[in-house]
Amino acid sequence: MSDSIEQIEKTQIEAPQIEDPQTENPQAEAAKKIATLVYALQAASFILPIIFVAAVVVDYVKKDDMAGTWLESHARWQIRTFWFGLLWGFFGIITLIMGVGYFILMGLAVWIIYRIAKGWLALNDGKPMYLED
Repeated sequence: MSDSIEQIEKTQIEAPQIEDPQTENPQAEAAKKIATLVYALQAASFILPIIFVAAVVVDYVKKDDMAGTWLESHARWQIRTFWFGLLWGFFGIITLIMGVGYFILMGLAVWIIYRIAKGWLALNDGKPMYLED
């Protein structure tokens, strides 16, 4: 019994520490500004689609700066939004000939707007994405 308690305590000590969203430090403040910038770039990509690529490049460049903070989950959320958006955009364009592509692209636009809004609201509330209950 005491061996299992020691093992649990050792596991708890070795677990990586993720910063609490409520306690801000300079690294987290800078990362929050980057995450806000990327959400703004993603939203602006509806006007000029190439901006979506710029947003994901910023995320990949600054990903290490966000590591270990609660904002790391926002970077992952934004990167996944880009890659799944690109995938479904490709399918939508390919299937435009069959008439189905229009519906895929409209659904994709709604999905991207949802992802930007949900992420940006969570960021403003100081909450990480992918909450673990």
